[in-house]
Amino acid sequence: METFETVWKYCTNKNRIIPKDWNKLYQLLKNKKQNPNGSWTPPVPLILGAWHTSMPIEKQMRFKEHIKWAEDNKQLEEISKYLRSLSEDDWYHFGEI
Repeated sequence: METFETVWKYCTNKNRIIPKDWNKLYQLLKNKKQNPNGSWTPPVPLILGAWHTSMPIEKQMRFKEHIKWAEDNKQLEEISKYLRSLSEDDWYHFGEI
């Protein structure tokens, strides 16, 4: 059985930062909601316009929020299965971005 810690350990192993198709993971998350100010909970991935203005560690911390959201919404097994199905080439690593 997966825990937040086991999934996060996997996600940060081998200097991984985020999956290259981070938005696909975000789309899998359940119970997302748009706030009155237009923002989203959980916050959207730091892609598109935010990609070039955010540091790799900021991207990783946002991704970590998404893993925590999956845990809080009882999706940890599903999200873990998806992440573990990715090849190493499907991840960004520190030093690449």
